[in-house]
Parts: sequence; C-alpha cells; structure tokens
Amino acid sequence: MLFGECTITFQDVAYQLGLPVDGRYVSGCLTDFHVYIEGGRQAWQWFHELPGVLPPANQIQKFVVNCTWFRETFGECPEGADEETVRRFARAYIMMLLGTQLFADKSGNRIHIRWLPFVARLEEMGGYSWGSAALAWLYRCMCRVANRHVVKLAGPLQLLQSWIFWRFPGFRPAGYDAFSWPLASRWSGYNLGISKKGPRVQMARLRIDLLQARDFIWMPYSTPDVLQVVHPEVLEPRHMMLWWCVTSLIYFAVVEWHQVDRVLPQFSGVQPPPHPALNIDFLMSMDERGGDRWLPSHLQHWHLHWETRADHVLRFDVVDDPGPSHEFLAWWHQHGKRFLSRELYLGDPRGIPIPVEGTQRGAGRVPDMDRVDDVPDRRRVERRARVGTRRSQRDWRWLDQAMEEGDEAGRDGGRRRGGRGRRRGAAPR
Repeated sequence: MLFGECTITFQDVAYQLGLPVDGRYVSGCLTDFHVYIEGGRQAWQWFHELPGVLPPANQIQKFVVNCTWFRETFGECPEGADEETVRRFARAYIMMLLGTQLFADKSGNRIHIRWLPFVARLEEMGGYSWGSAALAWLYRCMCRVANRHVVKLAGPLQLLQSWIFWRFPGFRPAGYDAFSWPLASRWSGYNLGISKKGPRVQMARLRIDLLQARDFIWMPYSTPDVLQVVHPEVLEPRHMMLWWCVTSLIYFAVVEWHQVDRVLPQFSGVQPPPHPALNIDFLMSMDERGGDRWLPSHLQHWHLHWETRADHVLRFDVVDDPGPSHEFLAWWHQHGKRFLSRELYLGDPRGIPIPVEGTQRGAGRVPDMDRVDDVPDRRRVERRARVGTRRSQRDWRWLDQAMEEGDEAGRDGGRRRGGRGRRRGAAPR
C-alpha cells in the first residue's frame, strides 16, 4: 500500500482470539508418539483410551478422522455424567476446536490425531503458546494461497477477517457496532453474499490500491471501549512483552518468522528503513511428510530461538503520532510492490466509448466498410509505381503489355488468348 507495510502480529492474535502468546511451542511428532514420549502407547491405542471409543474404519484416513464422526459421537455431553466422561468429551471437543477452527485444512472436515499428546494432560493445555502456533499456520496458508494455481485458503480465517475489519474501516460491514470478548466475535453473524469471484477480486484489489493513510487504523485497540472488554490475562506483562518480539513461530513442521520490526507503527512507533528480510524459503517446502520425526530435534535451531524469545524483544520510542518515516517511504516506493491492479484499471479515468465491432471483432476480422463510387481507379498507376523507375518509356512496354493481357484474361474467365485459347462459341477471324 502507499503508506507502507502492515501484518497480523501477536497483539492481534491476543485481542482477536484471546489466545495466550507466551508458553511452550506447539510441536513434537505427527504420527509415532510412542517412540518419543515416555510411557506412550501406539497412536490408535492411545486414541481408544482417551476419548473412550474408536471410530469405524470408514471414518479413518491414515492419521485423520472425519469430523462428522466426532460431532455425532461427542455432540452433547449426557446429563449427570461422571468426571471421567466429562474429561473424554472435553478432549474430543478440544480436538474438534483445534482441527476445524485454529488449524483447519482445506477440507474442513478432518481432525488429525497429532493432538492426542496435548489433550492427554488437560491441566497443561494452558501452558502452550497457541497464539504463536495459530499465527504460524495462518502465515503458511497465506504464503501457499499466493501461488497462482491455489484457489482455496485454510487456517484461522476468522482471525484474518476480523483483523481486516478492525484495521480497514472501508471494508467493514455496516451494522456491527457492538462487540464483546474476544473481539473476533463481533462478526460472528456476518455472512458474505454470494457473488462472482472475478469482479469481486478485481474490485477489492482496486480498493486496496486507492487506499490512503487515513483509511488504515494503526492502533485500533487503544480506545477505552475496547479496553473495557479485554480479558486481564491478555494484558499480563509476560504476554505483552512478546508483542514486540522478533522470533520464530512454530507449529510442528511449520516455521515462520514474527518480523514486527517492519510494522512498528502498529505499536505506536516510527518505522525506519527495515533490515534485510530473513530468507526462510527453504522452510516453505516442509510439510507433513516424514511425520515420524521428532521435530524439536530435527528443527532444533528454530526451537531454540523460540526458547530464547525474551532476548529478541525490540526497544523503540513510543510517540503520539505513529507512522512510517520519510526514509522508510522512500525505501518502500523503491522496493515495494505498490499496486495490485493492472495498469488498465489505474489509468485515465475518463470514459472512452468503444464501438460494438471493437468488442466483437475476432482474429483476422475487420469491420465492414462502405465503398465510395466517385473515387477513380488508380490501381494501374500504383502497380507501376511499385515496380520502380525507368529511364525511357520504351522500358515500360513490357509492363503495359503484361498488364493488358492480365486484364483481358480476367474479363475472359482467366483464359489466355492465343491460337489454341479460342473461346467456345466465338467466330473465327
């Protein structure tokens, strides 16, 4: 955009979803838990012990279970259930919440069993940094959808949608003025109308290109009405400290980077020219293949970086009028991609009428033209001029004779006149 860069940070995750930011990384092993966890059982044996029931074979695809089976089996906890039954339903509900909301894939109907080691100890669930894991998954999904052949977007899309509505008032739907905690629940009843994808995307890109600095809110959470509904745990120093932290974001095999040094105006600072971005393109190719590895050892460098996150907190001056500096804007206009739309949509806005034949004309087709009768026929003169110049008129005799024979042949049906070329029905001389 013309006014610089902006992105979703830990602060947005805390305010929008109410997730804890500080804590242990969400990682481990994707399939063979029993190899690395002390006292662990086989994956499906552990699944049978924790929720208390195994899904049928037609509801299982490798290491994922259909969400419909979860809803039908654990849709409602029975009244008067004992503590163990409540814990089983709680584990199933948490797995559905993680698999379909925070870490959903494109299908939206599959739940991975990677969550078994986490729900096995419900008392320790709050000790993990679910906010950083959700943000890492959203970053990765947004990177994948940028490819031209990808048509669907996965991840915590409620976070992305709410962030857009809070930061860009021009994109905000009308009639959603009241809000509560968490802030993303403000748009829970919003449903985008069905429209054609092509025109909607083009118009959205054009609206983004036409945004001005006044059309973006750098600090939407500083108003008194927002601070009244915020949960006090979100504002604890151990969580707020990480809002200004440049560190790694970890979600199993997904490793992203929390680069808040490029968006300091979102934290009431002045944005200087940024340092060169960290090149982590080689991490983009990692997926869930090789899920039997213990990822904290396989990606040890990035996990250690998260453990030392307190050493990478930024220090900058807080000002009353945050925004990009003049040096940053000069750098941004030189290196950044300023427009998303094509030059056709950003050109001269004056209307130019286009004839109907211009829109319907195909390849090799020209519009019909009216022939004017009073224009003399100058084809013979033009044909002679294309040959060249001669020094004498005598040199033109061969050309005149050839042209006369050609014209007579055209009038006679294309036959050459001669001793054997007598036309049928013609009297002999």
